[in-house]
Amino acid sequence: MVKHQPLQVYEKQVFVSFVTGIYGCRWKRYQRSQEDSSRWECTWFIILCSSFFLLLFWAYFWLVAQNDFNEFNWSVYNRSGEWRDETIPILASTTVGFSYITFLMILALFHISLGQQMNLYWVHKIGVLATLITTISGVVTVDDIWGDEWDILLVSLQSTAPFLHIGALATVTAISWLVAGYVVRRERSSKYFHVMVLLIYIVILLALYLAPLTFTCPCIMDRHSLRPRPDIIGRRGAPMLAPENTMVSFNRALQHGASSLEADVTISVDGVPFLMRDRTLRRTTDVSKVFPARQHDDASFFNWTEIRSLNAGQWFLESDPYWTVETLTARDRSRIGNQTVCSLVEMLRLAARANSSALLDIRKPPPEHPRYRSWFMDTLWAVQKAGISQKRVTWTPDTDRGRVRGLQQTANEKLSVEEIRQRGITSLTLHYSKASHKDIQEYLANNVSVTVYPVNDPWLLSVLWCSGVPSVSSDAPQVLQKVPYPIWLMSQNAYNFIWITSDLVSLAVVIGIFCFQKWRMSGMQNYNPEQIMLSAVTRQSSRDVNIMKEKLIFSELDSILFYTLVSLCGSTDYNYRNASRKTPSDTKLVEYWQIIPLSKHSQAARL
Repeated sequence: MVKHQPLQVYEKQVFVSFVTGIYGCRWKRYQRSQEDSSRWECTWFIILCSSFFLLLFWAYFWLVAQNDFNEFNWSVYNRSGEWRDETIPILASTTVGFSYITFLMILALFHISLGQQMNLYWVHKIGVLATLITTISGVVTVDDIWGDEWDILLVSLQSTAPFLHIGALATVTAISWLVAGYVVRRERSSKYFHVMVLLIYIVILLALYLAPLTFTCPCIMDRHSLRPRPDIIGRRGAPMLAPENTMVSFNRALQHGASSLEADVTISVDGVPFLMRDRTLRRTTDVSKVFPARQHDDASFFNWTEIRSLNAGQWFLESDPYWTVETLTARDRSRIGNQTVCSLVEMLRLAARANSSALLDIRKPPPEHPRYRSWFMDTLWAVQKAGISQKRVTWTPDTDRGRVRGLQQTANEKLSVEEIRQRGITSLTLHYSKASHKDIQEYLANNVSVTVYPVNDPWLLSVLWCSGVPSVSSDAPQVLQKVPYPIWLMSQNAYNFIWITSDLVSLAVVIGIFCFQKWRMSGMQNYNPEQIMLSAVTRQSSRDVNIMKEKLIFSELDSILFYTLVSLCGSTDYNYRNASRKTPSDTKLVEYWQIIPLSKHSQAARL
């Protein structure tokens, strides 16, 4: 008795060959299989999915962290002592890795939808592992150098959550085709595993349907409740267009709509307040050439004559920290190249002429500094000399309040309303990660002005605008000037309609896909394998059809029967394509002859 499987008829499938060839280097037909993937290959698919979601998170993080690229480079500079734009290699590697992993994910999903066995090529396995390890290393490094920046993810969701929700809903709805196709094929794995996969998918789908209940989006509001546009404060001027804390930078900020100027103030050894962000002069001046032995000294231990002799603009043209030097004219470059360190008096006089205000972040001298006890008097003297109204000057830190009269003081830490009243503070300067929508509303209700920093991207300005923030401090006033209205603004009723409609459409599509897959698989199961074999054999010879030989399990085959079979066939090189011209009995013998292994052919020839 001969046990055999029905003949399988294969046609040329260019798309399947492309998918299996790129993913697993299986370009030939006999290398592909319709069987379930092995556990090892399923493990690699899980690793691929983990790499994809980790890279998706990583790419989204750097997309929203673009608001703070300068802060990241400054953090790296404080650790390494060398100024480099570290975001360029990170963005380039992230783009390449994410594109590669996404392409492999698409191929893997095609394998599942086509019912092909997944067999990831070893070169791709190395690539996936290298990408995964590199991404994990990047996450650990950022957490060590820039750990506070993770807060921007929660802040960004106030702007992107509704759109991410729609995208995730569409993706999970599309995946229902694969889930439904897998669940209805019960004969290929255990029933309990199918139930577990179905339950996990249903839980994820329900979580997405109800996710908007957890959203806090300030821009989901009535248009009539929108407050006036926040005032823009030029943080160190316009450092993307000119060297920070220089006169040309402050002029550029005022030209691009800044209503106020913010500067970092340091006190020199002879009591002159000047503008410098770093502890040393190495990054923004040529101190390494003029005073090479003192380039690592604290900037406050230089006198004003020494500081004034340094060039504070050439570094901007050489390092091009924001990739904007090419946009400058020859006249602008010449002017920037001749900049010197700016004094506080010069900046305040410019603010007074422009009828704008000033926000000063004063760095107190170290205890061994000769002006350690008189730094605030030096600052007051500069304000009086500049001729600007004291009411238009706000400074931090919030200390020596009893000795400072007339100037506005602000705190750069998050305080309760009771603490603000006790200190007599009327304004706060907070990092955007500390200024939640609820806190801002509470401060405004108690007549406390809030300034948020740094705000360099339109999406963050839109969120804070909808929250009602009176002013923001920005490194890019030229960018925010082009945002006359929040990027998006939607009423609660309109968003509820979009949310519920999307859920209902998704639910209808998912149910429809499951029903179609069930009908499709039940229709396929109603076919008789022998009928499929016969219909495949009788196809017209004009079609380019390739027939694969199936394995036979021979048991107790009598040599006389075998010799008779060979005699009836007449030749070991019988052409299967001529079977249609034989009698029915001959055709069946030919079919048996074609599926006999080659070793049996040789035996038949000897007989």
